[in-house]
Amino acid sequence: MSKLLDTINSPVDLKKIERENLPKLSKEIREFIVDAVSKTGGHLASNLGVVELTIALHYTFNTPEDLIIWDVGHQCYTHKLITGRKDKFSSLRQYEGISGFPRREESVYDAADTGHSGTSIPIALAFAKARDKNNGNNSVIAVIGDGSMTSGLALEGLNNAGALNSNLIVVLNDNKMSISPNVGAISAHLNKIITGQLYNKMKGEVEYLLKTIPGIGGQMAKLAHRVEEAVKGIFVPGRFFEDLGFKYVGPIDGHNINHLLDTFESVKKLKGPILVHIVTTKGKGYKPAENEADSFHGASPFDVTTGSFKRKKAPPSYTEVFSKTLISLAKTDKKIIAITAAMADGTGLDSFAEQFSDRFYDVGIAEQHAVTFAAGLSLKGFKPVVAIYSTFLQRAYDQVLHDVCLPNLPVTFAIDRAGIVGEDGPTHQGLFDLSYLRSLPNMVLMAPKDENELQHMIKTAIEYNGPSAVRYPRGSGEGVKLDKDIKTIEIGRAEIIKDGNDAVILTIGNTVYPSIEASTILSGKGIDAAVVNMRFVKPIDRAMIKDFCKKTGFIFTVEENVLQGGFGSAVLEVLEEEGLNNIKVKRIGLPDKFIEHGSQSIIREKYHLTPSAIASAISEFLLKHSFQKQLKFINNAKKAVG
Repeated sequence: MSKLLDTINSPVDLKKIERENLPKLSKEIREFIVDAVSKTGGHLASNLGVVELTIALHYTFNTPEDLIIWDVGHQCYTHKLITGRKDKFSSLRQYEGISGFPRREESVYDAADTGHSGTSIPIALAFAKARDKNNGNNSVIAVIGDGSMTSGLALEGLNNAGALNSNLIVVLNDNKMSISPNVGAISAHLNKIITGQLYNKMKGEVEYLLKTIPGIGGQMAKLAHRVEEAVKGIFVPGRFFEDLGFKYVGPIDGHNINHLLDTFESVKKLKGPILVHIVTTKGKGYKPAENEADSFHGASPFDVTTGSFKRKKAPPSYTEVFSKTLISLAKTDKKIIAITAAMADGTGLDSFAEQFSDRFYDVGIAEQHAVTFAAGLSLKGFKPVVAIYSTFLQRAYDQVLHDVCLPNLPVTFAIDRAGIVGEDGPTHQGLFDLSYLRSLPNMVLMAPKDENELQHMIKTAIEYNGPSAVRYPRGSGEGVKLDKDIKTIEIGRAEIIKDGNDAVILTIGNTVYPSIEASTILSGKGIDAAVVNMRFVKPIDRAMIKDFCKKTGFIFTVEENVLQGGFGSAVLEVLEEEGLNNIKVKRIGLPDKFIEHGSQSIIREKYHLTPSAIASAISEFLLKHSFQKQLKFINNAKKAVG
C-alpha cells in the first residue's frame, strides 16, 4: 500500500489529498521524521509537535507566494518534507547535505535564513510592508514558539506590527500551555465564529448604529467599547496581544487538523495584524520524546524502539565539568549565582538548580536581560555566573560592553559551545567570541586546554574582581584526570608544554592538544617546534611571546576562531607594539566566512585544524622561508665575489 507522503513533492501535491486523509499523512510524517532523526540526530521533539500545523499552513495558504517565516527554524522538518526535500532527508545536518534550518539556497519555500530566536516577527513585518509598497496581496505568516516569544526582539516586532497595522499573521506555537490551557472543540467553535465575516460585520454595524443615535450615540459607543474591553480583560486570554493591536484567535488545538484548517481559512480573510494561538505537545506521537522533550530537543542518534541514545562511551563533557565545578564552588561561596537564558539543560545548570534553586535564574530567551541582570547582582555584592552558548552571547554584546565592562563589574561569562559546533551550522558555530570580546576594555578572556584546566579557570574567573569570560568547546574533554583541589591561575600567564628551538606554536583552548600532536609530527621531520598553551587571550603573555621571538624567529598561532581580530591578531599586535617586525608569523584558524554544517571532525579536516594539517602548514612555511633565507645568502655571496 503506497504512502501518502510518497505522493508529495510540493504543496501543490499536498492540496490534492482529501481532508479526511490528512491525519494519516500526519502519522506518516511523524514516523518518517523519527526514523530519519534516529540516524542523523537533530531537533526531534519540536518537529513532532508542529506536523499538523505545518500541513495546515501549506494546505491553506498558497506558498511560496504566501510567505512562511519559521522562528529559529529548527521545527522546519515537515516543511522541508512537503516542499520537495524528502529524497534528501537522509543527508539532514550532514556535511554537504540539507540544513536543519531554513535556507534560501535550498528552496524557494524557505523565505528567510533563520537560526536564532525572535527574528520571525520583524522579518515577517518587513515582508508585509514590502508587499504593501509593491501593491501586493499575498499573506505573510510568522510561526513562533512560546519560548521565543520571551525574546525582546519578538516583543519589539509585535509592538511595531501593531502600530503599523499591516496584514500579518503571527502563529504562536504554545507547546507548554504557558498562556492558557483552554483548548478543545468548544474553543475551536468559538474561534470559528469570532474569525468569521459575520462577527466582524455585526460588530461594525452595531457600532455604526450606536453612533447614529442623536446626542448620546457617540458616548454609548464608547461605553459599549469599554464594557467589551473590560469583559475581554477578564475572560479573553489574548488581551495582551489585543492591547498591542492584534486580533487574537485561540487557543486552538494544534493537533486537530480540521480546527486548524477552518481557523486559517477564516483568518486569511481578516485585515490587520492577527495572532493565532495554538497549543501543541512537544514530541507528539513518539512517547520517549513526549516524556523527555528536553532530551529529544536536540537529539543525538537513538534507537527508535527503546528511545535510548546511541552514545559512545567518552570522557565527561566540558559542560559537565563546568556544572560540577560551579556546584563545588557554590557549596563554600554563597555569593555565587547562576544565570542562563532558557538553556539550563544545555549549559549544565539544571544540576546547579537542583541543589541551589534559590541561587539559580533562568530568564528565558532574553540574553540581553541575563547580562544586565547579572550586572545588577554584582553591584550588590554577588558573584553572578552567566552561562550562555557562544553564538547566543552575540545577542547581548552591547550589554556586555555597556553594563559589565564599562563599570568594570565582576561578572563571569561561561561561554559554552565555543569554536566549531558542527551539525547545526553557521547560525550556531561559536567562532567569533575571541574577536568580539577581546576588544572590550577590562575584559579578561581565557580558554582551557582541557577539562582540568577548565575547573581552575572557572574559579579564577569568579574570584577575579572584574569582567571575565571562559570559553570552552562542545563535546567531550580530553579524558585527563581532574585535580582534587581547584585553584586559581595567575591572570595572563602562559604555560610551556614543550620547548623547542626552530619554531614556536602559540595555541589556545581546544587547539592545544592538536598542536602538541603536530609538534610530534614535526619532530619526525627534524623540526624542533615548541608548544605554548597561552591560556589567556587577554591579557596576553607578552613576555612569553618576546622570549620565543628571540629564541626561534618563527611564530605560529593556532585557534578555533575566525582569524580576523582573534588570538593570532592579538599576537601580531604584540609584535608590532614591541617593534619585533623581523619575526616570521603564520596564523592558523578559520577563514573570513560563515562555516557550513557538518560534523566537527569533518569541518576541522576541511579547514586544516587537524594535527597533520597544522604540521603541514608549519613545515611548508618553514621550508619556504628557509629557502628564501638560503637564496638571499647565495645572492649576497655572489655579489661579494663578483
